[in-house]
Amino acid sequence: MIAGLLLGQQPDGSFGVHPYSKWTGAHWRLISLVELGIPATNRAARAAAATVLDWIAAPSEPCVIRGIERRHASMEGNALAVCCRLQMAKNPRVRHLVDVLLRAQWPDGGWNCRTDRDAHHSSFHESLAPIWGLTEYHRATGDLRALKAAHRAGELLLEHRLFRSSRTGDVIHPEWVRIHWPHYWHYDFFHGLRAIAMLGRLADGRADDARGLLLERRGADGTWHADGRRYWRRSTEAVDWGDAREIVTAAAQAIGA
Repeated sequence: MIAGLLLGQQPDGSFGVHPYSKWTGAHWRLISLVELGIPATNRAARAAAATVLDWIAAPSEPCVIRGIERRHASMEGNALAVCCRLQMAKNPRVRHLVDVLLRAQWPDGGWNCRTDRDAHHSSFHESLAPIWGLTEYHRATGDLRALKAAHRAGELLLEHRLFRSSRTGDVIHPEWVRIHWPHYWHYDFFHGLRAIAMLGRLADGRADDARGLLLERRGADGTWHADGRRYWRRSTEAVDWGDAREIVTAAAQAIGA
């Protein structure tokens, strides 16, 4: 898998397409590479990460509507996590990603990219990756502001028991109670659990519904499958993930399932 994800890398560290190109750009490949455990000192991965920083850390004007910044924060969150895992946390451009996330965090603890004036609730899709990135940054640097922001976002997930409406208790979206891999920027209960586990908050009773759902999803052979909608197609992906059974199983066991 790692060899396949690195296949086709160009001398400049890119993969011949924009870093965010779905799903063959360096941004997406790197997420999978660090999830699969590529060594932090891998030169190819670091070269690819440098091309991502060239793009995502470039100066830009924030979109602020009614005093709240609207941002695709999953971009910064994923890039931040990847760079921290590759031991690049001290790079000033990586610190810039942290500053952007802290500046753009919404009052309810998450982030959102919606530009309509009536938007008032954070997006779980946009809030998931920042939890990962900010937690990784805290682990690498000890930055307490990053950890506090990550916990605020984690509280948002827990207030909804990771997949339920805080008003009705109903499942917010049917895909949120299935497992996806790769999930890219999409949210589901499984990756919500992973985020809560990063924060050390799995013992919170509000995570019990999601933990029970994960145990229900375990197959007779003790493994898990990616049983949700595939967000990738073989024609647009660097490797064939199949049902990602081994990867999902390892991730589920890592959170104590």
